[in-house]
Amino acid sequence: MHRRVALLSTVALTLAGSLVSGSVAHASAGTGLDPRPFGWSAADSWPERRDALQYWTPQRMLAARPLAAPEPRRSRSDGPTQGTPWATRGASTRTGGQGTPWSVGGTARVSTAASTTGATTASTVQQALVPNSPGLPWTDDGAVVRTTGRVFFTTAEGGNASCSGSAVTSANESVVITAGHCVKLNGASHRNWVFVPGFDDGRRPFGTWVATRLLTTQQWNANEDINFDIAAAVVAPLNGRSLTDVVGGQGVAFNQPRGRQMFSFGYPAAAPFDGSDLTYCSGRTFNDNVMTRDLGLRCNMTGGSSGGPWFAGFDESTGLGWVNSVNSFKYDFAANFMFGPFFGNEAMAVYQAAQRSNAL
Repeated sequence: MHRRVALLSTVALTLAGSLVSGSVAHASAGTGLDPRPFGWSAADSWPERRDALQYWTPQRMLAARPLAAPEPRRSRSDGPTQGTPWATRGASTRTGGQGTPWSVGGTARVSTAASTTGATTASTVQQALVPNSPGLPWTDDGAVVRTTGRVFFTTAEGGNASCSGSAVTSANESVVITAGHCVKLNGASHRNWVFVPGFDDGRRPFGTWVATRLLTTQQWNANEDINFDIAAAVVAPLNGRSLTDVVGGQGVAFNQPRGRQMFSFGYPAAAPFDGSDLTYCSGRTFNDNVMTRDLGLRCNMTGGSSGGPWFAGFDESTGLGWVNSVNSFKYDFAANFMFGPFFGNEAMAVYQAAQRSNAL
């Protein structure tokens, strides 16, 4: 069996009620799990939020260490969740349902590329289509610079660590999408969870946002199934303003075709990176058939990029797209390739629950 090397995490959806509940129930049939996402309170009082803000000094952020994700576990289901494509319509409309994915401040085209198939091995991974970038600093401007950020937290063992995340459009204007292991790992949830959008070489131009609620999939919560390494955080207002009111938000999309051109972003902090700069990879995704049903992308980002967004329909001129996966893990035999979970109905349920949550 191939051994997988975890993507290390160093100091890291709108309303379609009946449609979502019906789709989720169908997708989860046979898993033995409650189809609803699993959520819990984080810093849900002012004193707790104040303590978290005071805890994360610049020194602690710089000293935060990598956090390893667990080994992948095969899912009991046979394949990726399929269904009618769905995406948010944005906080401004307060509606949702089927239709073309939408992003704040601009539009982008949806690719209709066909899915790719075939086993992912050391040789077939190396033969994947050459992307635009395997991992370079993002030197352009655009919305992605404001919406992507670093996530910092304290593990149950007491260590400080980090991931990456993305602010997305939502009804409560307060949702961050990240990876499941960036909110809970080894059966224990993280604490002192904060999101720093636009992190730039230690600077926090848009402030530090404290999570009041954390959510993940039932599959991640129960079994830490790497196929469902997906999470969302609801963050409290800062100085009387909501997150996406300050930094804007990316669109989100679910049940989209595989084998598409995508862009991945994050803040890798393990060598040769140091967590200072927003980094990106881009290329056409392929299917992982070694141990997971995840998507693969040529990418040399390292620890700290976990939870960073994968965009479909990304517009390089505006920095806008639709979050359609997140950085999750790597295999030891293919260190230059990143894998991220398929955003199906389970991911959609996490997003829906997050955007309905009270951010206060």
